[in-house]
Amino acid sequence: MNGRGFLLLFVIFSLFLIGLGSVNGGVIALAIPLCLYLAAAVFFSPANPGIKAERELSVERIFPGIPVTVRLHVRNDGPTAEEIHIEDVVPEAMRVTDGQTTLFTSLEAGEEAVLEYTVEAGRGDYRFTNVNITVREGFGLFERQFAIPAAHRLIVRPRPTRLKPMRIRPPQTRGFAGPIPSRQGGTGVDFFIVREYQPGDPQHRINWKIAAHGMDDLYTNVYEQERVADVGIILDAREQAYGDFANHPLFERSVQAAASLAEGYLNDGNRVGLLVYGGGIEAAFPGVGKTQRQRILQVLGRAHTGRNFALETLRYLPTRSFPSRSQVILISPLIQADFPVLVSLRALGYAVMVLSPDIITFDAGKVEPGSRGSYALRLALAERALLLQKVRRAGMQVIDWNTDLPIETLARRYSVLRLAADRLAEMPS
Repeated sequence: MNGRGFLLLFVIFSLFLIGLGSVNGGVIALAIPLCLYLAAAVFFSPANPGIKAERELSVERIFPGIPVTVRLHVRNDGPTAEEIHIEDVVPEAMRVTDGQTTLFTSLEAGEEAVLEYTVEAGRGDYRFTNVNITVREGFGLFERQFAIPAAHRLIVRPRPTRLKPMRIRPPQTRGFAGPIPSRQGGTGVDFFIVREYQPGDPQHRINWKIAAHGMDDLYTNVYEQERVADVGIILDAREQAYGDFANHPLFERSVQAAASLAEGYLNDGNRVGLLVYGGGIEAAFPGVGKTQRQRILQVLGRAHTGRNFALETLRYLPTRSFPSRSQVILISPLIQADFPVLVSLRALGYAVMVLSPDIITFDAGKVEPGSRGSYALRLALAERALLLQKVRRAGMQVIDWNTDLPIETLARRYSVLRLAADRLAEMPS
């Protein structure tokens, strides 16, 4: 019974009391129609209805900004419901852009109602759970409220940015042609070594400059083979790495960078794996092709920052998720306790690259020169620069990423600088 029913009972009871107290049958007679009304409402009160709900989504995996049509089918397999109120429960942070999430109607036995609306959402894992149903009789005094399960899931994945992957040189490559120098002679475009001429060598590979010096033997140019490699991307999702803030805005840029790098390396034919390390550990084991791309984007769509006291440092990284002597790319703002773990990764034979988004500059915003905040900012930046310098001296590639610069621009600049440094190192002294 709802509030209206209790109000009706109160009025009937009051009339009876007043009639009995004043010994006035007319007052008691006024309560008779109300009693009949209440009796009819009790007789027609809604029974346990056999309501079933089924949900359909136009798509289940999308990129941010793409509208999704939600269609909810509510079927009455029980007795007739004279008045039924249907309210769909929309996950938080999801925006309804068109249509209504509620419907007030009546359903005959075997009849079905359809509720349709359109939603949009940012990156995340959204779970539809129940549908709230309220059934009333025609008199409006009695109602039943219950939740009907209609579970469904929508994963909004990050949209990768097209970029040229950063130049890497892992200790070991795989036996398929690709863009990564393999430190082995063969077919390629970059000069590697010269060796003595052997019968069958093409003439255009003979080093005529050496022959012009009057040497009796001929020498052949050997070029460096280019192959594919294993690349493991580790996304740091620890809250303490992002200033102890849940869902820090910088984390979204880290997710975007991870998606873009995975896309670029997969397009080059490499085997790419992903590890999200934070409140828990979630992984997409190394693979190739479009299927692996979908796996990685799905894991990134569910990624969020979290706190786990057992995973406060990178000490428990499941490094064996990636093949030995492969390339590991860590996307993390870094904390001081991470340095020994990175050194141990390097000692295990992995080539380590650290892409470190600058959380200090990101959070500082505009600081007035000469203020106390400016001195604190300078100290924090100096501490960060010292940490990155220690990582570089341990033999790892470090990219200090000011997130005002898009990831595609950063990757292009770094690849150019890395190529120039590699060629400079190969020049004879």
